[in-house]
Amino acid sequence: MSIHNTVQPCSAMVQICTLSCVNTTVENRMTMPDPISNKLLSGLQRIAAKEHKQVHALAIEMIKVNVKDPVPYCLLGTIAAEYGNHIKALELLERAALLGPNNPYFSAYHGQGLTILGRQQDAKAAADRASKHSVDDAHLADTIGVIYSRTGFHECAVPFFEKAVSLNDAPANFHYNLAASLQFLGDFDAAEKAYFETLKRDSKAYRAWSSIVGLKKQTHELNHLPELISLFEDLQDHEDGSLHLGHAIAKSLEDLERYEESLDWLKKAKRLKLGSTDEALFSYEPLFDAAKTTSKKLSKVSNDASPIFIIGLPRTGTTLVDRIISSHTEVTAAGELNIFPGLIKTATRTPSNMVMDADTFIASNNLDDEALEKIGQQYLQSAKELSRGAGRFTDKMPLNFFYAGLIQQALPEAKIIALRRGAMDSCLSNYRQLLTVQHSYYHYTYDLNETANFYRQFDSLMAHWRSTLPSSNFIEVAYEDIVHDQENQTRRLLEFCGLDWQEACMRFHENEAPVSTASSVQVRQPLYSGSIGRWKRYGDKLDGLKAALGDFK
Repeated sequence: MSIHNTVQPCSAMVQICTLSCVNTTVENRMTMPDPISNKLLSGLQRIAAKEHKQVHALAIEMIKVNVKDPVPYCLLGTIAAEYGNHIKALELLERAALLGPNNPYFSAYHGQGLTILGRQQDAKAAADRASKHSVDDAHLADTIGVIYSRTGFHECAVPFFEKAVSLNDAPANFHYNLAASLQFLGDFDAAEKAYFETLKRDSKAYRAWSSIVGLKKQTHELNHLPELISLFEDLQDHEDGSLHLGHAIAKSLEDLERYEESLDWLKKAKRLKLGSTDEALFSYEPLFDAAKTTSKKLSKVSNDASPIFIIGLPRTGTTLVDRIISSHTEVTAAGELNIFPGLIKTATRTPSNMVMDADTFIASNNLDDEALEKIGQQYLQSAKELSRGAGRFTDKMPLNFFYAGLIQQALPEAKIIALRRGAMDSCLSNYRQLLTVQHSYYHYTYDLNETANFYRQFDSLMAHWRSTLPSSNFIEVAYEDIVHDQENQTRRLLEFCGLDWQEACMRFHENEAPVSTASSVQVRQPLYSGSIGRWKRYGDKLDGLKAALGDFK
């Protein structure tokens, strides 16, 4: 995976997606007047042309001439990222930033590398450094905006996206990025306008199409099915294009109550992803098994109860609970943080390019109390700025359910809330939602049988945590209970977190904080029960899923 200006929310359909630093063209930028920047641009353009060996050799020669020249390190870092070696890439990009502190490009590219490895606090600091300089380059403004967006600071991202558009309104992706952050901030009208501006410049911008469909319910009078189906036919051999467009068509048909057709389109949408060799190579079973080995000991190294971890399968109510708790005046939503997994990966020093894998969990059993204490302290320090200085904060990274045992070791007083939902609705919701395409962790959502298998393993892991973690710090909450008994479940959540009752938590939909997930539209509405038992609308199309789940309903 290359260093792309792509925000990667774990459960968001909308993704900030712009040109990477290697896909920059002269037409998409302002003039870069200084020699260092011009030299950098030339090298990046050659990387975009896949001249990796030539640029690598050139960069080595540049270092021989001047070991303190930041340009070759940035170029080498970009090449390393192109080949998926993100740890090495970050080392090189960091060196470039240190050698070129007065050049905002190096700070920005360093920030991109930091976000890929989940170091959001450091990434935001890099964006802050870059933003202190005069930014008169459209691509640079867009890059800074992407870093802010990845770290959850959409209010900081929007001005840079707007600046990128004002400097050069031709690139479609600049408008798309602006639209996505506006959506996350809840300005849906402005977001829709910016998405359509994207399509004016690129009628085949499939991410914009899927985002537009997701903003509001499609009706018989107003929908985009003819355009979507026509474009799907054009891009049916494009892996990501067919995925986005197929999901948009399926969502439109579902809105029109054509449920069985909707499911057929989801199968068409996922066809290429399901057959992807790289995706299919990822195995979940070792991951679940290895995670269960991490609850053997409890370290007594921290009494800080500020973090509230909200975990669970995507699309099972994690964002809802996050909004309920963060509507409390003492709590801020920090977003879906990659901090904790990144710290575990760094501490274990396992060699794979995956942040989360079985080897890393197994290696974590060798961490002593001192190492765990350091991880806990680093997590709190990193999360402090991302939580905007709040005394208490939520970390709503769903896949942290793999890390519950390690969280309890590094932060023994932290609260962990696990969301549960009926098996059929959980599996259908995961299958029908377009999650991030950037990680293999979501390959299970491309096939209903795989989704059922993943659910069964998830349930087994939750049973393991239930039996090994203290009830004072770990609870499970059913999505259906929250919908049907909102006040009592809200009181239960606040009491578990040690928070006083506040009526505002019942009005979570009035919370104006950014929402960087697929629920960005739904959670700005009051509770509704329409999604409970949704699976029953699909007739016998889900008989296979029902059989795969067995006793689970």
